[in-house]
Amino acid sequence: MSLIKSGGCVKSALLFAAAVFAVAWAPRVALAQTTSMVASQAPAPIIQSIAVRGNQRIEPETVASYLPVQAGMPAEQELLDLSLKTLFNTGLFADVKLEMTPESVLVIDVRENPIVNRVIFEGNKRLKDDKITEEIQLAPRNVYTRSKVQSDVQRIIELYRAKGRFAATVTPKVKPLEQNRVDVIYEMDEGPRTGVAKVNFIGNEVFTDNELRGEILTKESRWWRFFSSNDNYDPDRLEYERELLRQFYSRNGYADFTVVSAVAELTPDRKKFFITFTVDEGPKYTVGEVDVKTTLAKLDDEVLERFVPIRSGQTFDGEKVEKAVESITFATGATGYAFVDVNPRLTRHPQSKTIDLTFQVNEGPRVYVDRINIKGNTRTLDKVIRREVRIAEGDAFNRVLVDRSKARVRALGYFREVEIEEKPGSAPDRTELDVTVQEQSTGSFSVGVGVSSTENFIVDLSIEERNLMGRGQFLRFRVQASSRTRAVDIRFTQPYFLDRNLAAGFSLFNQRTNFIESGFVRNRIGGGLNAGFQISEYGRAGINYLLTYDDVTIDSLTTQQLLATDDPLSILTPGAVPESILTTDANGLPLLNAGGNEIQIITANLCEFLVNALTPTCESRGKFLTSLVGANLSFNRLDDPIKPSRGWRAGLSVGVAGLGGDVNYYQAEFTGAYYKPLFGGFVGALKGRAGYIDGYAGDDVRLSDRFFEGASTFRGFEVAGVGPRYLTFVNSDTGRPDGQSIGGKAYAIGSAEILLPLPLPDEYGIRAALFTDFGTVGLVDDSTKALNDDPSFFLPFDPDGPDGPLPVEFLEPVQDDLALRVSAGVSVSWDSPFGPVRFDFAHILRKEDYDQTEGFRFSAGTNF
Repeated sequence: MSLIKSGGCVKSALLFAAAVFAVAWAPRVALAQTTSMVASQAPAPIIQSIAVRGNQRIEPETVASYLPVQAGMPAEQELLDLSLKTLFNTGLFADVKLEMTPESVLVIDVRENPIVNRVIFEGNKRLKDDKITEEIQLAPRNVYTRSKVQSDVQRIIELYRAKGRFAATVTPKVKPLEQNRVDVIYEMDEGPRTGVAKVNFIGNEVFTDNELRGEILTKESRWWRFFSSNDNYDPDRLEYERELLRQFYSRNGYADFTVVSAVAELTPDRKKFFITFTVDEGPKYTVGEVDVKTTLAKLDDEVLERFVPIRSGQTFDGEKVEKAVESITFATGATGYAFVDVNPRLTRHPQSKTIDLTFQVNEGPRVYVDRINIKGNTRTLDKVIRREVRIAEGDAFNRVLVDRSKARVRALGYFREVEIEEKPGSAPDRTELDVTVQEQSTGSFSVGVGVSSTENFIVDLSIEERNLMGRGQFLRFRVQASSRTRAVDIRFTQPYFLDRNLAAGFSLFNQRTNFIESGFVRNRIGGGLNAGFQISEYGRAGINYLLTYDDVTIDSLTTQQLLATDDPLSILTPGAVPESILTTDANGLPLLNAGGNEIQIITANLCEFLVNALTPTCESRGKFLTSLVGANLSFNRLDDPIKPSRGWRAGLSVGVAGLGGDVNYYQAEFTGAYYKPLFGGFVGALKGRAGYIDGYAGDDVRLSDRFFEGASTFRGFEVAGVGPRYLTFVNSDTGRPDGQSIGGKAYAIGSAEILLPLPLPDEYGIRAALFTDFGTVGLVDDSTKALNDDPSFFLPFDPDGPDGPLPVEFLEPVQDDLALRVSAGVSVSWDSPFGPVRFDFAHILRKEDYDQTEGFRFSAGTNF
């Protein structure tokens, strides 16, 4: 009890003391509060001057220029706080302090961020240094900040995840250097590649899992997909695949289809993902009524309905709806309506499972192009791109012209990607166009080797630049050697000569070609000039001049027997000298024929024997100077210049030789192609070529100027294997008449192809097509057929073969049947890692007896 009392007394004493203290100090506290209020209401001191301390490379004036306060202004607390934030936001400083001295000097004490000396990557094998450099912020001579390093680390990790490496880690390190510089080092642990173990679908009843897997990009990891980059998990790709599935179902009538969820689960060992799509298919719809309603004065509903590729009763196809919008937009744009709003309205009828389509076409608000910005061209000059853009700043916006501009820029071949994006302009009725390109290599130094069924071997050395100095100029120097051809040529083209829409160029060449099939060798040296110009948006015209000097020779030696008493010069052309005359055998005994008469064997050039002098091959011997003036006209309405699937192209070229020189002829050639999408990704193509050449002023067409077709130009036939032929023997292997190809003055060859949509990724570079080639080659001059008037040149031929009865036919030596030939087959090409490879499998459906055929043709090569 005494302890409790004692405690109570102490507590009372403390309470009493606290009360006395509060009373004693109360006036003083009030006085302090009053003094503080008076001080806070006092005016801020005026800044007399500003001093900067701690700066090394940044001038004091530069630091002061960032401040919102200047000398002569009051040093208010709000302005000082804003100055502090402004200096930090520049990213130039690691630390900043502000201090007012008694002399009213504002002292700014800074510690500068270091400058990056080098950015070093360590441990990266799957990502190249230049690829990482393009994506990160820090670079040499940039200001170092921690925020940039953190951002770079995150971006590098994202790059690895896009490559399927989710276990990758990046550790940044900083190495201080003198003069406030640093080396930034990113150490990377790439980790194993994270594949896809399984792609599952839940809720699909109409289509199987395998069918849906074929519609998305992500593939399950398998050992044979070593070339593929889609057998890994990519979250960005997963979002895109939601849209791919929606498009697939929409094409097949399921307009209400939705992807409920797309989930990727990483296995415990962090090596693979399980990807699961949960879908809701909904009902299948057919098309009900299809209407087009428009307020455009120049077009009525019925005209626009012709451009809608959808009919009542068909299965609903969302892709066709989009194509209908594009077709209507293009049609209205072609008639002068640059601003059109096409709004497709879908009215669903769940009971009948039909969808009514109404395309509302109205004239939209006018929009004008404010600016055209060219981006991404690090090497190509802006003007090279701008001159291909079909719309100018200040013009009315036109979607057709924008799409055409994209196609023309892409057709240059200088860029890997071309995109044209619309952005808001300076006013509501203004827009900016960003033409963004991604440069690709346009120059090459290559040494190529290869083989083919026609050339046996090929060696090709080429130096080429398609975009010389970024000006769009073309320059090529090429040396080629093969079993039949040796050539050197140099070509140059300026696509916009004198900054006008006029292409101009020249060529110089020296070629030696062994026309084995015709028995002659041509050495040609020459040069040419050419110019081309635009005549319409899709058409070009050009003129050219070619001067060549040809030396056509027949180098083959042959022998003939003659009685020993006859004059050997009697069977040779005037002035000809035999290579040798043999009268005895190896034992020195006279040579005898089957009748026991002494003979002599004369060896001479093939064409020096009178019996051969009038043959088509020998008639073309000699040296000739050809002066050729030509013109050409072409139109191109293809949807894609690289891989067309729709549209057409056509070209016509004519030429006249005889304005000087030794040769007189005229010629014309036509080429054309038409592409059309079929179904299921198949593309149909019709191609055709035709040509005609004839002499004038008493000249016939020389053998080397005629048309020779076959191999790549007419699949299923050998080189120069189809067309007129000079028959000289019966082939013991085939039992058919054979001889030398003499070419024709006319040809017409067509091809019908179906380009196949292979179930292989595009990166494999494998393409295939079914084809049929059909056409004819023929017509020779009467002088060439002169041998047909001499029965001694006729070829004895037994259709039943050597074991049949005596020969029953004597064939005219010059065969010229302008008959139809037809072949069909499969063509497969592969852009392999080792170079291009091509296979042609052909079967002959119609031919002449003397045509030379081949069922398989192969070619391959590589560059290194």
